[in-house]
Amino acid sequence: MSITRRRFLQTSAAATASMGLPMVAASRVLGANDEIRVGIVGLGVRGAGAHLPGMSRLDGVRVVAVCDPDRRRLEGCAARIKKDYNHVVEQFVDVRKLIEKKDLDVITVATMQYWHALPTIWACQAGKDVYCEKPLAHFIWEGRQMVTAARKYNRIVQVGTQRRSQQSVADAIQFVREGNLGKIKYITAFANKPRASIGKRSTPLPIPDHVDYDLWCGPARKEPIYRDRLQYDCSFIWNTGDGESCNQGVHEIDMARWCLGETMLPRRTMSIGGRFVFNDAGNVPNTQIIYYDFPTAPMLYEVHNLCAAKGSKEAATFRGVRTGTCVQCEGGYVQLLGGAYDNQGKKVPMKLKNRLAVGPGGPYGNFIAAVRSGRHEDLNADVLEGHISTAVTHVGNISYRLGRSASVEEQRKQVQNIPIFNEMFDRYLEHLKANQIDPNTSTLGPWLEIDRENECFKDSEEANKLVKGFYREPYLIPNLSS
Repeated sequence: MSITRRRFLQTSAAATASMGLPMVAASRVLGANDEIRVGIVGLGVRGAGAHLPGMSRLDGVRVVAVCDPDRRRLEGCAARIKKDYNHVVEQFVDVRKLIEKKDLDVITVATMQYWHALPTIWACQAGKDVYCEKPLAHFIWEGRQMVTAARKYNRIVQVGTQRRSQQSVADAIQFVREGNLGKIKYITAFANKPRASIGKRSTPLPIPDHVDYDLWCGPARKEPIYRDRLQYDCSFIWNTGDGESCNQGVHEIDMARWCLGETMLPRRTMSIGGRFVFNDAGNVPNTQIIYYDFPTAPMLYEVHNLCAAKGSKEAATFRGVRTGTCVQCEGGYVQLLGGAYDNQGKKVPMKLKNRLAVGPGGPYGNFIAAVRSGRHEDLNADVLEGHISTAVTHVGNISYRLGRSASVEEQRKQVQNIPIFNEMFDRYLEHLKANQIDPNTSTLGPWLEIDRENECFKDSEEANKLVKGFYREPYLIPNLSS
């Protein structure tokens, strides 16, 4: 039987009240000349390195508050703002206290994705607009709650899939849609990003005194850490991360879905992969292939976190490109980040009938313009777009997470008679061979049929558990859909 969202979700709206947050607060109406006051949540590379300068360079925008459970990051960012922008900001360890700040108009969320949903929902309930980094959510269900919060409380919520604000990508997609190379046959999205092991400790990592570890964990399980670093490497543990096919993949999948015009999840999916060579504390795959069966055209994704071959320092590529989205059409292909080519590999000029403008100011400028207009339709990367693209990456990972070790013969049989999937599987085997990895140690995920209307799986209770996710009290996601 198909399991509906209403049937398997548990209501948790009371969680908001129990955490001392306002359910709804009125926000002031912003005029064209009003100063927009911003609070930044999460002060790592994206928060301090991108959100801070990105917002600060915009006219009529001021960062007035910063928040992080790591007091060294917090104090360091505040000192940098005083030095570079010559004003003092308020500092918050607890994001709930920041959201209570009455004179904030906007928060930007630059935490890791397991901490994206709660600040976004709380901010919407408190009458604030939100710029949230990608991937939008750690689980499919909570992503839908973020969309619901934005609509229910009439807030502007932008997602940090920056390619939506990149003119060259919009132009390449327009070129494809105009049929210049014929009908789309399939799309291959890919990330060839060599990464290092995150280490494997025999004793838990000591948590520094300057980190509030309970707040740092938030909704994730509060458990000992056996990797070498606390911060970014949490991306490679299922408890707090979602692996490369989501972390990086949401960018490429978002471009592919934008190009296809698909507005829902695929009809079914399947994944094969493994975490090879590293022998570390990570448990997400560092080599992975995924097939997404969309009605318009198939979409494929492949991850290579290992180098092209054992002993090499070079990254693998797909048609000469390390990371990107390649649209294969009847008469050639378009690398959405790199140009158009015919089927013989000769470059084709991309002549456009009508240039599709994405607007000035990049993603931050687009967000602030929408905050001023009050229209989520003005966003290049609305929360709904971010939710769907992130959810696509999650369904592929869920297949992998339900997988088992299988022989190459079993893997080939499950790939079925799908030529483009077989081609990707061949590349996968060649990559493992080049790195001297036994392909029979791969994890083979099941084919999963998807209930597209309800954003869950058909006939798979285990898969649907991973749709809903796991939360630690009191950091519970409120169910706004009931």
